[in-house]
Amino acid sequence: MPHPSEIALTYPHKPAIIMGGGEMVTYRQLDERSNQGAQLFRSLGLAKGDHIALMMENRHEFLEICWAAQRAGIIFTPVSSHLRGAEIAYILQNSGAKLFIASAAVAEVACAAVAEASDVAHRFMLSGIREGFESWEEAVSAQPTTPIADQANGVPMLYSSGTTGKPKGVFVPPPSDEVNAPSGLALSLGAAFGFSDETVYLSPAPLYHAAPLHYNMMVTYLGGTSIVMEKFDPEASLALIQEHRVTHSQWVPIMFVRMLKLPEAVRAAYDVSSMQFAIHAAAPCPIETKERMIEWWGPVIVEYYAASEGAGATLIDSPQWLEHKGSVGRAMVGELHIVDDEGVELPPGEIGTVYFSGPQAQFTYHNEPEKTAESYNERGWATTGDVGYVDEEGYLYLTDRKHFMIISGGVNIYPQEVENLLITHDKVADVAVFGIPNEEFGEEVKAVVQPQNWADATDEVAIELMEWLRDRLSHVKLPRSIDFHEALPRLDNGKLYKRHLVEEYRGGARDDSAS
Repeated sequence: MPHPSEIALTYPHKPAIIMGGGEMVTYRQLDERSNQGAQLFRSLGLAKGDHIALMMENRHEFLEICWAAQRAGIIFTPVSSHLRGAEIAYILQNSGAKLFIASAAVAEVACAAVAEASDVAHRFMLSGIREGFESWEEAVSAQPTTPIADQANGVPMLYSSGTTGKPKGVFVPPPSDEVNAPSGLALSLGAAFGFSDETVYLSPAPLYHAAPLHYNMMVTYLGGTSIVMEKFDPEASLALIQEHRVTHSQWVPIMFVRMLKLPEAVRAAYDVSSMQFAIHAAAPCPIETKERMIEWWGPVIVEYYAASEGAGATLIDSPQWLEHKGSVGRAMVGELHIVDDEGVELPPGEIGTVYFSGPQAQFTYHNEPEKTAESYNERGWATTGDVGYVDEEGYLYLTDRKHFMIISGGVNIYPQEVENLLITHDKVADVAVFGIPNEEFGEEVKAVVQPQNWADATDEVAIELMEWLRDRLSHVKLPRSIDFHEALPRLDNGKLYKRHLVEEYRGGARDDSAS
């Protein structure tokens, strides 16, 4: 399997990265700039196995820095640009980062972070500098464009999103120290999805998130071209698919929702027929949403279920999904198990915690031995805490994270089911469902809705939504009340940071519900 440096020798002028705004990086440029970055790391005393962190918006330098770290055998941690100073400082300290690179766009929070994590030895900034930071552009441009003498295989160490608590650094060691060692993703999901040197891949999500980072690096490993959007926009996504004849793309379900809520004439104006695989993951997809996407784009919609930990993965294509609606597929990496709270493996149809077994489940949480141990059972099977069941054919259906399950009057209620239904209503742009305390039943179901139009944030619309739900949902799962927020804490990685809402409501901060 070629490394981008080898592609640069054969096809130096081929686009490796094209930004949505038009900037382009050829394979020769990616090779030279990543060499310069690796040279800079060595000149600062960073060795194989050292840690660095980077925080910036989607821009071509992001991937250039990642490739520089990969060539230097360095463990690199992309940090969400939406975190606050203390959260970033925690990641810098927990990872032991010796170098931190930020962009001027996040300068304020970057400065706040290093003020707390003062032991980070080297600090650089792109597109401007602040006190305590050096110019990345000046430092890297002074370095030679030739490879370092001791190239090695560096890998990312991403931190969990923190949707349910403090983030954890997920470390999966590289399969080999060889700088051009085959990518595990390319050999599994990449092969299943037909990635190759002819791939044109649209990446609409932030690069700090696991899937966009891994897939963009895989595309350039294979010699394809990545189209990286600075920020997701539903119509702009369709325009880029048409302009670049995109063959592969990766989405989260809320992106599908927002594209489907474009006017029909807008959707029909763009040619998406070049698409061979439209991959989605990271969050549950409402059944109606996926049905409409398959109807619109054809049977190119494929879904996988996995996590940054790499413990296992499932896969399902459109024809299989139409026969098993709501499933995330059968295991393609690792062996799937559903286990109850006593550790007993459950038969098909019974809900329990999802585990994977197999030699691939060797992740650790960086500097968190107790949390690592909690993720494995006595048989060595690994879990990330998701809950679900399998059918008789081995297809997995997820119900929700354990952390979000609501227990009301002794009945287990999975918020995802209510969310997946409410999001399909024409007046709903986004929704979060969670449990809040109830003296009689222990917990009750609360729904918080982001309306398509803020003018709909009324008691009358709340009643309309409740009546609409009553016709479609068991009464035990119905929200006791519906509130409206102008925007929910869903960041551009597609994940809903429900923890913030749960803390707000359980703390008694709000009592302005409509029912």
